[in-house]
Amino acid sequence: MKQYYSNGKLLLTAEYLVLDGAKALALPTKFGQDLVVEELNSPKLIWKSFDENNNTWFDAEFDLNGFEIIKPDNDLPATKTLQKILKEAFKLSSKENREDFLSTKNGIKINTNLTFSRNWGLGTSSTLINNIAKWLKVNSFELLKNSFGGSGYDIACAENNTPILFRLNNKKPIIESVEFNPSFKEQLYFVHLNKKQNSRDGIKKYRNFNESIQEIADEISVLTEMFLTAKDIKIFESAMLQHEGIISNVIKEKPIQKVLFSDYFGQTKSLGAWGGDFILATGNKKTPAYFKSKGFHTVIAYKDMIL
Repeated sequence: MKQYYSNGKLLLTAEYLVLDGAKALALPTKFGQDLVVEELNSPKLIWKSFDENNNTWFDAEFDLNGFEIIKPDNDLPATKTLQKILKEAFKLSSKENREDFLSTKNGIKINTNLTFSRNWGLGTSSTLINNIAKWLKVNSFELLKNSFGGSGYDIACAENNTPILFRLNNKKPIIESVEFNPSFKEQLYFVHLNKKQNSRDGIKKYRNFNESIQEIADEISVLTEMFLTAKDIKIFESAMLQHEGIISNVIKEKPIQKVLFSDYFGQTKSLGAWGGDFILATGNKKTPAYFKSKGFHTVIAYKDMIL
């Protein structure tokens, strides 16, 4: 039996702009996903995915030669997506690894296990891609590029156990481990907005912005440094407010605080694709009760979310 594990992720700064070279602060989470590989007596690949409650949410079978679908999951698009990832990973693998894989007389059973809800947006896909890349010994960033696409910050979080600064330079990831341990972290919370946002839809909206992106990306990079070095909560909240204003202008959407939480006593900031997944909130012990009174019951303290 072989087992692989990858961390979930949260993008604290530079959502959207990270695609165009802005420096982003990204945080690996205590939640993640593993992938367990075992041999079978039947010459095929049996795949099962389990959620955080150990319930099967995906179940499919593939032929070992070419990963052709033998038994699709009830969600055929999901089966085809997994098939594409497997095929791309196999293409990227070395000749030696391919021959070793195909020479097995037995089949393979793979189980994946999430420790977070699939609706949270913490990286069901990125942790999967990174685990498959580890298993088949290929470059996880190349596999991401050939399958889902994206900046790759989520893959970087999957592989790192500390906060990172992430940016793209000529489309290549530059990753720097950093210390992000704010003295006011007990005043930071992550609140789930009860829906999962499709990041690809958000990116399409972002791409409609016609003004000079480079200047705005540079502004966001400066704010990322401000987030990283803030000595007190007021400076941090100022950076949050400025960041929200810039992104609001770029994607032509109102900040979440104006839309849902105008009476909130702290500051909020969207994370990732606006309109779903988690937001960051500054506050105090009254923060969980406030958001729960608004119908948002998943409120996680910083220390319980971030590695």
